[in-house]
Amino acid sequence: MISIIAVGKMKDKRLSQLADDFLKRLRPLAPVKVVELKDSKPEKEAQQMVAKLPSSGGNTLVVAMDEKGEDLSSEDFAKLLGKHGSICLLIGSADGLGSAARTRADRSLRLSSMTWTHEMARVLLIEQIYRGFSILKGRPYHRS
Repeated sequence: MISIIAVGKMKDKRLSQLADDFLKRLRPLAPVKVVELKDSKPEKEAQQMVAKLPSSGGNTLVVAMDEKGEDLSSEDFAKLLGKHGSICLLIGSADGLGSAARTRADRSLRLSSMTWTHEMARVLLIEQIYRGFSILKGRPYHRS
């Protein structure tokens, strides 16, 4: 199971449609769930994120999406997805992730050295998850 816990709603309809399109493509390849939290202060958001983590007996890899996180290639991200049965990815608001979410995370990744809006980050993350499963399933979407 892939879970994405994200702060804020997708307000830009074009980005929301794009995220929905990638989720539609992804769902036949892997179960995925998106949980949206209300915007608040980063520490309150982080506590809400931790409370919403899937309860799979500690077998879920929790990944904080953070600008200071590790860079992975799409192929390495695919390997990470294939290695873990359950992954929960955390996306903060415009103010980033609070310390409770960062502390709880098993690992921290970044999408880019550049700064993205949290809505764009969500679209990019969902696309990379789809790309990762396409790589794992040998589908032609990813061309290396």
